[in-house]
Amino acid sequence: MDVNGNRIIAADRKTVWKALNSAEVLQSSIPGCTELTGSPEDGFEAIVTQKVGPVKATFKGTVTLTDIVEGESYRLNGAGKGGAAGFAKGGAAIRLEDVEGGTNLIYEVEAKVGGKLAQLGSRVIHGVAVKLANQFFDNFEMIVAPPKEVADEIEGVEEEKPAKGWFGKLLDWIKKLTG
Repeated sequence: MDVNGNRIIAADRKTVWKALNSAEVLQSSIPGCTELTGSPEDGFEAIVTQKVGPVKATFKGTVTLTDIVEGESYRLNGAGKGGAAGFAKGGAAIRLEDVEGGTNLIYEVEAKVGGKLAQLGSRVIHGVAVKLANQFFDNFEMIVAPPKEVADEIEGVEEEKPAKGWFGKLLDWIKKLTG
């Protein structure tokens, strides 16, 4: 199964690159991700809960980065096991290009699933993969380059704790929305 596409992110390439290498940003962007630890150098470990058709599973997996061209591109390689639901493994080539108004993030993803997941059929799996990719990039874009009205609202949020900066405010705002 392949999912390819691109997103124009209204932020400079350096900002987008930094976010793509941040465990905190990635965890907040990945739908269903409850834990993401590690670093780009050593790889990441993740716990993600997803429902695919009638199958709901918690996947534990690893992600490593290879073919890194600093500030420009890399390849993600991942594998996860979801117990009786099966497994998923695959990779994604990520490339960044400067464009007017921000950064073009280009992605080419290939994935394989096995177990009960594979029994659902390629059309169901592909549909869910496209939906999850769109959710990831919507979340990622909201963190990296929130729309002006959201950024203004975040700036207006009063905090009871010491200042966290704009990113901490954004995470608080997202938590408030998702309740």
